Amino acid sequence: MADKFDVIVIGAGPGGYVAAIRAAQLGMKVACVEKWVNKSGKTVHGGTCLNVGCIPSKALLETSHKYVEARDDYSELGIEVSDVQMDVKKMMARKEKTVANLTGGISALFKANGVTALEGTGKLLPGKKVEVTGHDGNSETYEAENVVIASGSVPVEIPPAPLTEGLIVDSSGALEFQDVPKRLGVIGAGVIGLELGSVWNRLGSEVTVLEAMDSFLPVVDEQIAKETKKLLGKQGLDIRLGARVTGTDIKDNEVVVKYTDSSGEQEQTFDKLIVCVGRRPYTQNLLADGTGVELDERGFIQVDDTCQTNAPGVFAIGDVVRGPMLAHKGSEEGMMVADIIHGEKAQMNYDAIPSVIYTAPEVAWVGMSEQQAKKEGFEVKSGVFPFSASGRAMANNATEGMAKVVTDASTDRILGVHIIGQHAGELIAQGVIAMEFGSSAEDLALTCFAHPTLSEAVHEAALAVEGHAIHMANRKKR
Repeated sequence: MADKFDVIVIGAGPGGYVAAIRAAQLGMKVACVEKWVNKSGKTVHGGTCLNVGCIPSKALLETSHKYVEARDDYSELGIEVSDVQMDVKKMMARKEKTVANLTGGISALFKANGVTALEGTGKLLPGKKVEVTGHDGNSETYEAENVVIASGSVPVEIPPAPLTEGLIVDSSGALEFQDVPKRLGVIGAGVIGLELGSVWNRLGSEVTVLEAMDSFLPVVDEQIAKETKKLLGKQGLDIRLGARVTGTDIKDNEVVVKYTDSSGEQEQTFDKLIVCVGRRPYTQNLLADGTGVELDERGFIQVDDTCQTNAPGVFAIGDVVRGPMLAHKGSEEGMMVADIIHGEKAQMNYDAIPSVIYTAPEVAWVGMSEQQAKKEGFEVKSGVFPFSASGRAMANNATEGMAKVVTDASTDRILGVHIIGQHAGELIAQGVIAMEFGSSAEDLALTCFAHPTLSEAVHEAALAVEGHAIHMANRKKR
């Protein structure tokens, strides 16, 4: 038996590495197991988020957005540029550098906090033991007082569109294109599909998004979702709802996609196809027999509200358990679990987890949509303020979008905040804080916001709940 630890974390993604660092900061002896290797065969930390998810996709979104701004929008600001060119290889190199900086940073944080990094594949054995199989195939078993499973998730593959090297790819493969495909198909109009479709659409691809569902972004407030679809369509994304893919063929280095919609059977040819139909929890070879850890019918590890599994002393966090598959949700669960192991009374508010789609404009929300709130039985009031009435948005040449505050009509308590507009992903934190502290719309309305800022749109939306928005004509009460 090798070393014994107070805590062993399996997985060094945003849930796992945060749990490990937090536990070490609290004085515990901690190890973190990671199997991810980079193109050089070196173990890297950060999981999907840093290596093939949040960070590299944002690097490409930012670059492609700046390219479009320079090409299409600068002249309106009085900046004349000509012959704007896109260097895809340089864009990819910057993305790789960003990823390397961040993954290397986590390794440095492990050293600074005294976390032992174990390289290889972790497997939970009975009795809170963890077997680590190194990249050389040799195994060693470690013992722990507590184990935190943070094994993450992997993209879902679908039989009608099997991954094919360089032609049919998942979200990771879509971050590696070295040239701009002329015709790009995307299966799935969720967060990842819209973000990746936006990147390549901005760079010149003709992008068609095939979504099997009849509704667009059903988890988003209908008013915001409708505006999002309108704006993305205006940018050139061809989003087809009710389009169910039934098969694909590879012909002459092209992908022929067959799908059905309300008009019957359809067929379309693409140069590349991205499959973005969701993710599933990763538990392959993770649990030995007799650990006591149970999975639900969808393959998620069963946990209670504090991320405790059925096995005492074994916790699970992040994408491998229930709830939204979001990096920040996993990180907060990691903090909570480390605190609980240390003996603190920690908990997490699952009603105040923000979501963001990093398109341009960004889409962000927290809490319930107006439709969800009504379904839950609330009598709802809402206030909306358009960015077109915001002085700062006008100055920024970013007047598309709106902010919306949804409240319980009987108490004025905020049930949800929804934003589409420039920097919505930053602005939504105001809604998160308001909900975390149980604020009312009046609380936000009575708060002093800096001028001129985009944040004033949130302030005005809160004022608009009672028809008191200042910088627009309010709807008259019936």
